[in-house]
Amino acid sequence: MENINWNYPTTIWFGVDRIKEIQKACEELNIQKPLIVTDNGILKTNIINKLNDCLDKQVIVFSDVKSNPTGKNVEDGVKAFNENKHDGVIAVGGGSGMDTGKAIAFMAKQERPIWDFEDIGDWWTRANADSIFPIIALPTTAGTGSETGRASVFTNEQTQEKKIIFHPKMLPSIVILDPNLTIPLPANLTAFTGMDALAHCLEAYLSNIFHPYSQGIALEGIRLVKNNLVLAFNNGSNLEARSHMLASSSMGSIAFQKGLGAIHSLSHPVGAIYNTHHGLTNAVFMPYVLQYNKKGIEEKIIDISRYINLKLATFNNFMDWILELRSNLNIPHTLSEIIDDDKNLEKMSFMAFNDPSTSTNPIPVNAEDFLKMYVNAFKGDL
Repeated sequence: MENINWNYPTTIWFGVDRIKEIQKACEELNIQKPLIVTDNGILKTNIINKLNDCLDKQVIVFSDVKSNPTGKNVEDGVKAFNENKHDGVIAVGGGSGMDTGKAIAFMAKQERPIWDFEDIGDWWTRANADSIFPIIALPTTAGTGSETGRASVFTNEQTQEKKIIFHPKMLPSIVILDPNLTIPLPANLTAFTGMDALAHCLEAYLSNIFHPYSQGIALEGIRLVKNNLVLAFNNGSNLEARSHMLASSSMGSIAFQKGLGAIHSLSHPVGAIYNTHHGLTNAVFMPYVLQYNKKGIEEKIIDISRYINLKLATFNNFMDWILELRSNLNIPHTLSEIIDDDKNLEKMSFMAFNDPSTSTNPIPVNAEDFLKMYVNAFKGDL
């Protein structure tokens, strides 16, 4: 695949070995002393060494980032950023590394606590926009799409809730989509993150919010996942499949400006309380939410089925494809396979009802409905 630059919604450098242009990216943004933000999993690969080899000077790395990052992770990162007088962030990794890197650049000079910038109304205007540092994003997974998003998700450890922190300037200024960086990703994480990309595109497409730009992006993102996720899962060195999955991941994040839905509403409390992988949790809930939403989404599902060339353009056939895809990726069918108990289902149903994703679900859903979906997913009753 050819190397190419895109400029929507930000500057994106797409192609093999584009990591070699990281110094150029720093120069374009006048970053003299970047902080690399990543997670411990990335440190076990050679990605950071590759990155430093392409920079004029060795760069300090901050990697104290949980798989479901917390406000404390951001606080610690801000401390490291300010103590060493950095002037920009290179965020490397999956959603956890990129979300945390974006938030460190955002929070470094803010006077309010991070929770004061939750994605509620115009809370983002509380921030001092002039003191937000530039961000370069290098995704190493194809799932979250955080590189093209203006928000980050963190667990408030005191309340055991996931919160979305938003500011327009949290959107990275330059994104490097290099499929070589996704080669070390294990098959299981390829599956989990790929299903996250599908969840983003699918829920965005099914949301009733009017946003035709996102609608088209979501539809093509679903097609790219259908044609490439299993290939990347079965052969992690397939650069073409990896490239297409990277594109679909970024597209999912762009598309869900249109909103998400109950898949994410259900997943966020589970991730906050049980520390499950977000993409895996989305994948488990996907068919249960589709079944709940059927009366409000059937015509759209038929349209998707036609576009991605399923043999039959019906809701049931689309559901069969989702179930077959999960099976091919070794995704569990039940919630009980990824959490140890069902004692928090009622508590999580109220958390899901209050989740921001609930308001853009295609049909209304209340706490009782969420409890039924949790119970069905736990037992495996579709």
